[in-house]
Parts: sequence; C-alpha cells; structure tokens
Amino acid sequence: MTLYVHNTLTRQKEEFKPIDAKNVRFYACGPTVYSYAHIGNARPAVVFDLLARLLRHIYGKKHVRYTCNITDIDDKIINAAKLTGEPISAITGKFARIYDEDMAAIGVEKPDFQPRATEYVPQMLAMVDKLVKAGHAYVADGHVLFDVLSWPDYGRLSRHNRKDIIAGARVEVAPYKRDPADFILWKPSTSDQPGWDSPYGRGRPGWHLECSAMNEAINGNHFDIHVGGEDLIFPHHENEIAQSVCAHGGEKYVNYWMHNGHLMVEGQKMSKSVGNVLLVHDLVKRSFGEVIRFALLSTHYRKPFDWTEELLQQSKRTLDKYYGFLCVVKDIEADDSAVPQTFVEALSDDLNTPKAFAELAVLAKNLSIAGTDAEKAVAKGALLAAGRLMGLLQQDVEKWFQGGGDDRIEGLIEERKVAKQNKDFACADQIRRNLEKEGILLEDTSQGTRWKRK
Repeated sequence: MTLYVHNTLTRQKEEFKPIDAKNVRFYACGPTVYSYAHIGNARPAVVFDLLARLLRHIYGKKHVRYTCNITDIDDKIINAAKLTGEPISAITGKFARIYDEDMAAIGVEKPDFQPRATEYVPQMLAMVDKLVKAGHAYVADGHVLFDVLSWPDYGRLSRHNRKDIIAGARVEVAPYKRDPADFILWKPSTSDQPGWDSPYGRGRPGWHLECSAMNEAINGNHFDIHVGGEDLIFPHHENEIAQSVCAHGGEKYVNYWMHNGHLMVEGQKMSKSVGNVLLVHDLVKRSFGEVIRFALLSTHYRKPFDWTEELLQQSKRTLDKYYGFLCVVKDIEADDSAVPQTFVEALSDDLNTPKAFAELAVLAKNLSIAGTDAEKAVAKGALLAAGRLMGLLQQDVEKWFQGGGDDRIEGLIEERKVAKQNKDFACADQIRRNLEKEGILLEDTSQGTRWKRK
C-alpha cells in the first residue's frame, strides 16, 4: 500500500517513504496544560490519531512510534498559577489528566510516548550549548537567543522572509536582540517563577526549544513526520527546524510536515470575546464521543473546518443508521480482521476522510442489502474493520441507542417493573411519562423493557 501525504515544506503531495520501515517515527505538538481543551485542540488530536492508526495498519503496530508531548512549563501556566493560587504541578497534573480523558472519550488513543517538557530540561540546555558553540546562538541580558541571520534557510517552511516577519510584527522586539527576528532559547526566571540552574543563570526554556530537544531524545536528529495545526507553522515549527538543523551540523530535521486547517464555530472564529469557545469536556457530556469524532473527520484535514450543531446532528443520524444495520445482525458472527482495500486506499490518499466516508457508506449499504447469513457476516466484518481503523462503530449496538447506558434510567425501569408487578399501574405510567419528558422511550418486549433516546 502506497501512502501519500501533503508536505507543507514543498507544498506538494508526496509518496511517503520512511527512513526505516521498521521504525516509522512521527511527532505531534501536544497541549499546553493550563485549562480544558477546546474543539480546536481536538481536531489535530483526532486527525493525527487517524494517521497513527493508518501507519500502524500499513507498517505494523510495533514498527510505528508516535510521540505527542505535554507542555507543562509555559507563561500561560505560570499566569494560571498566579490567578488560582495553585501550585504549577497541581494545575498541569490536573489538566493533563483531563486532556487524556477527554481525548479518550473521542477515540484518541494514547501515543506511544507522551513526554513532558519539564522532564527534558537537561537535553534542552545541551542543545543550547551546541548552538552557542556553533555560533548560531548568543547570550544577551540573561537570555540565550537564536541568531536568525546565521542560517540562510530560515523562513523556508512558512515562506516568510525576514523583512516580512518584522514588518508583520510577528516577532517580539526587544533591546537585547541583535536582530528583531531572533528568538529565545532560554530566558531568565524571577524568584517567583519556575526555573532551573544553567550556565546562563537560573531560567527556563523557550517554547520552541522544548519540541526540538524532546525529538532529539526520542526520535533522533532526523525522523519521518512532524504534524500540528497550521497556526504552528510560524513561528513554532519554523524555529524548531532552525535550531534542530543548526544543532546537528546541518543534518535534515524532518522529512514530511503535515498541518491541519483552522477551525471555526458556526462560521465565526472561536474566541472568548465572541463567547463561542466549545470545550471537549462539555461536549462529551451531551454527545457520544464517536459523534464528535465523526464530525471532526468529515472535512479533509487540510481544509478549514466549520463546527456547527447541524453537522453534529447529521453525524449522529449517520452513525445511528450504521448502528441500526449492525443491530439487525448483532447475533451473526463476523471476521472483522481485514480492512477493505478500497477503504485503505482512500485514507492513504493524504488522509482523504470524505472519500473514506463515502466508502464507509457503501460498506454500510452492502450490509443493509445482504441476503444470506454468510453474506451478512462478510458485509458486517468489512464494515466493522473499516470502522475500527477510523475509530468508529466500536460501541455495543444496544447501548448506542440508549446513549451509552445510564444506571439511573435502568434503576427507574426496574422501579417501574416492580410497580407493575404490584399492580401499581399509575406509578408505572408516571415513570414512563417522566422518562418521555427526558427524551427516553421505553419498549416492552418479551425479553424485558428496552429503552432508547429520541
């Protein structure tokens, strides 16, 4: 199977050729853990979780190394600690755990490595030392800065030249910089800020340095794929390339760069001022995680994405239909080990999820029209295998229509059952009516009472 990816560096779709097919390495910039993740954070997490699944399918699980970091030292975290009065470790520990739980709810599998920035400060300082000695960095006013003019290829990823960068005010102008475009590798910490002892004084790393140092430690100087949101192309990924290439004597850093498009909400940019920030933590309380995942994958990852309530409802209706087909054949055994070739080919075309969803619809239709039990078994297996690769259609079919199961509802159904046995039909009818007001429909069958949400 040939995999094609769009390489941001070349602006072209290219055949993916791993450095070592038995050790495919790719890295995603993960969350800065000071608050809840919003739906914009969830998009790259879901998209590149799908990439990890596809790479494992093609090359084998043991031959793929997926790394996604946790940024647990950052000015936003420091500010959050000042506002709340909580220790930084308490804030980062809490929100790292919540992030993992919320991503798991939308089908994001934990990466093979999830390094925390604070665990790699010695490696960061070692990289700073290399850059200073190589003449690519300098010390000024307690800071260590990368000298942009020392590397002629700076700006190649983002297609920004130095004059554009400065004119567009994309950099922090400071008196201690030799050039306005120079960026911080190490900065001083005050007594009330977290810091580490270093040859340059007590301080902490610059954000860009963190990913370079963690990649050097985990993936080596040169690895296969680096991914993230397109908002990270500049300055974060541009600076990563500069410091990593220069720290390693000009050796190439990454072969393929992949970036997902921006996310909007109901046609507007998501922002606190507009009041339309949607938190994953809240969304998973009112909707199946699979529905959220389906919606996020419905648009090609490189295109801008507009999150709407209608899209969420349409995603739910589509999954309801597919689970309905599976419910009919729930007692038929099926081999779901082989993913249909046409489905894999769709995903292998630069994660073409719209095309993959079209293939999924065909597989679902095949199941709905299958005649014999043997035909149904084959069709069911194909649909489940494709769904598993996408991180979909893995729920118990009956619990799906119940909204995932609910102990309180089950308790009320049992209470209604006892009331009917005691011939207290008024009580039984009242329980039914109360549940109907909540959107819960009861169906009395010979096997007992079943329920589902409207």
